[in-house]
Amino acid sequence: LSLSLSLSQTFDKILIANRGEIACRVIKTCKKMGIKTVAVHSDVDSSAVHVKMADEAICVGPAPTNKSYLNMDAIMNAIRTTGAQAVHPGYGFLSENKEFAKRLNAEGVTFIGPDTHAIQAMGDKIESKLIAKAAKVNTIPGFDGVVKTADEAVQIAQDIGYPVMIKASAGGGGKGMRIAWNEEETREGFRFSSQEAASSFGDDRLLIEKYIDNPRHIEIQVLADKHGNALWLNERECSIQRRNQKVVEEAPSTFLDGETRRAMGEQAVQLAKAVQYSSAGTVEFLVDSGKNFYFLEMNTRLQVEHPITECITGLDLVEQMIRVAKGYHLHLKQEDIPINGWAIESRVYAEDPYKSFGLPSIGRLSQYQEPLNLSKVRVDSGIQEGSDISIYYDPMISKLVTYGASRAEALSRMEEALDNYVIRGVTHNIPLLREIISHPRFISGDISTNFLPEVYPDGFKGHQLDANQRRELLASAAALHVSAQLRSQNVEVDGGQVEVCSSWNLASPLLPLTINGTECMMQFRVRVLSRLASQLNSHMPEKVPEDTSSILRSPMPGTVVAVSVKPGDTVAEGQEICVIEAMKMQNSLAAAKQAKVKSVHCKSGETVGEGDLLVELE
Repeated sequence: LSLSLSLSQTFDKILIANRGEIACRVIKTCKKMGIKTVAVHSDVDSSAVHVKMADEAICVGPAPTNKSYLNMDAIMNAIRTTGAQAVHPGYGFLSENKEFAKRLNAEGVTFIGPDTHAIQAMGDKIESKLIAKAAKVNTIPGFDGVVKTADEAVQIAQDIGYPVMIKASAGGGGKGMRIAWNEEETREGFRFSSQEAASSFGDDRLLIEKYIDNPRHIEIQVLADKHGNALWLNERECSIQRRNQKVVEEAPSTFLDGETRRAMGEQAVQLAKAVQYSSAGTVEFLVDSGKNFYFLEMNTRLQVEHPITECITGLDLVEQMIRVAKGYHLHLKQEDIPINGWAIESRVYAEDPYKSFGLPSIGRLSQYQEPLNLSKVRVDSGIQEGSDISIYYDPMISKLVTYGASRAEALSRMEEALDNYVIRGVTHNIPLLREIISHPRFISGDISTNFLPEVYPDGFKGHQLDANQRRELLASAAALHVSAQLRSQNVEVDGGQVEVCSSWNLASPLLPLTINGTECMMQFRVRVLSRLASQLNSHMPEKVPEDTSSILRSPMPGTVVAVSVKPGDTVAEGQEICVIEAMKMQNSLAAAKQAKVKSVHCKSGETVGEGDLLVELE
């Protein structure tokens, strides 16, 4: 009773300055605590799930983020209009913006996060590294300073020794980060990182440091109050990444022993105390094969992957953030923090995994069914059937979390959950997620941040069926086809009998089958032809593949940021032709051969769709 009484005495009304799954996640805890909620939204998000979940909703501008979710004036007006006493910023957007925190403070509104000093100190990678060194936290060798020119970047890189990582000094995540192995790549990385840093963070300063080859990315969750108390809530293993952004995370890590875990946790707390940190925060480390760990950065906000920590500790981190923001002491001690079981998170994205392990896909969810019929499954999402995945925002569909008493149980449940997840209307990355979690290297815990390029050096090609699996798939498709008419279920494929049994509902997207005595879950998008149709099909003209060396098409929907060529120019193989920006990430498109530019079909500032013709070469 006393706990629920203290919870009801936090805030009457909280505004959530975010969208999508994290806004929904915060609203759920507010509802549990009896706090009224205010959603903010752009005009295209007016019927979004977070808007429907909140008690009130205010439109803060048009679709582009700088005119809505980053529009501080409009958000401050929404706070005044609704009388919200506190703001939860979620992650991304304004969550690590010290100016926003200052403006809230000036109006007597509580920012549910750390104070501006900690945001400033940890948000600047140069300053944070100096503070970490002073707090006796292990750091990576590098250059602590501002890099102004490409020549200067090359000199610094040579002094440190290749390979080096070039990244934005402000802001977190994989954006504005490039790895350079030589002078040419350093110059290119300097230019790209500067541009991305300026467009994402409005701050084009850079940091250059030694790149630790083949590391693990392991982070420590910290929680601190305003009274000098700080705890570490164990680690999260986040090594499965593409383009420096996380794809699969788990807690705990298979790699850490108790001693290393404690050393990392204690250093994370030392850093938090050094900046008088309060709220939930995350200290990210790179860990090499010898279990040496190095400070990477501190995120002064709630992390995307926080649910796996909640699963193994039993804590609600959003609830803890709200209590700390109100001024309560932590009611826990370090010895109260358990590791109960194992949790795994798969980030489900509207992305094409067959292109660079995931280039954004847009569209409407024509069919959407989360696997919540399974036990020990949690889905954090902010969309529903009929929702649009748009070009303006992050392409995440949901965070799929499974947990169990052991890692084997959590992995088995993840396989089941991915197989039972129905997403139609957009291209998604579930085939890639399914392959990762069942790969022998992942199962054995032999992973690093290079896992994807090492396991799939030629890119992800999808699950490769062996002869038996192919027979079973064909048999199941044929049985399904026939059952619509005859309910016949014995099928012969390539001369062999395959028994397919099911009590399937032909209207359901999920089909539970028993194939030769083994139970499995299938989703079908297969066309079965009659013998006559198959014979006639062989006479259809084949589509001749396009000469991709002479024609450059956009690999995804986005905005043209730069066009580097004009008709008549001669380009070398690998030379940059144009840059497309989609969902806050820049992608450089290069010439596949040396040739003369025949025609250019795009210009800077133009919006293009996937497959649109950009440039033709002779």
